[in-house]
Amino acid sequence: MPNQSEPDPIGRVFSAIADPTRRAIVERLVRGPATVTEVAAPLAMSLPAVMQHLQVLEAAGVIVTEKVGRVRSCRVEPAALRAGEQWLSRQRTDWERQLDRLDDYLQEGK
Repeated sequence: MPNQSEPDPIGRVFSAIADPTRRAIVERLVRGPATVTEVAAPLAMSLPAVMQHLQVLEAAGVIVTEKVGRVRSCRVEPAALRAGEQWLSRQRTDWERQLDRLDDYLQEGK
């Protein structure tokens, strides 16, 4: 089995957003910053559970939180999501190139 070291930054992003609850949180925060209470409101879970999800997202660099007084606010960190999007785009380009080559090969056989 390969060495299971710490995932790279893009791996951490994909790992963090693999969970549907965390994806819902990111989708909410893409619309704009929100307090933890606002993020938690539509979720059917306790505030400590929401906080754990937020910690995973923050550790992956997907969101940033800050506390002002007694209120903790969250916002999306676009650079982390952009890095994931760029990786996917490069993969899609490679996949499309391979499919085009396959199509060319299949067309030659007709």
